[in-house]
Amino acid sequence: MSNFPSLQPALTVLMTIGDISPVGSASKGTPLAIAALVDGTVKSEPSFSPAIDATWVGQGADYIHNDPSGKHMRLDAHGLVKDKSGAMIYLHYGGVVDITPELGLILGGSPDAKTTAFGNSFIEMKFETGDEKLKDLETGVFVGAGRFIVEKGKPTVLEYKISKAVKGV
Repeated sequence: MSNFPSLQPALTVLMTIGDISPVGSASKGTPLAIAALVDGTVKSEPSFSPAIDATWVGQGADYIHNDPSGKHMRLDAHGLVKDKSGAMIYLHYGGVVDITPELGLILGGSPDAKTTAFGNSFIEMKFETGDEKLKDLETGVFVGAGRFIVEKGKPTVLEYKISKAVKGV
């Protein structure tokens, strides 16, 4: 038996990115940008419990700081989803994104931008809910890998494949 945890596939999270507002930072030296998260879904994998099939409520936001090197973005995102059962679930994640040339095309609005592969964006996601059936979300440790989905004529979508850390085998 390994002392290292295993990862159980848990959720797929899709979030549509709206306007990005560059704020800057006079005191911190690393610029702040706020990306509106305007739509999305959270759906559990068939083998994951508790089952979730939720949609975005209102607007969330991702507070993004770029590293001084220009090589990474630091994420601090918040949002609210409503499960089909009626349960409300607050999402909060933090993470790091490598600023690759491909991501630069997306962020710059280039017509040459394309969907990125998984492997340059990693997060830790936390959940909060008052629903007793979903309470296990609050005690789990969840990590995810993300990518940016680009389709001509549509807003950019973030996709995260989220896994739960479980006892190693």
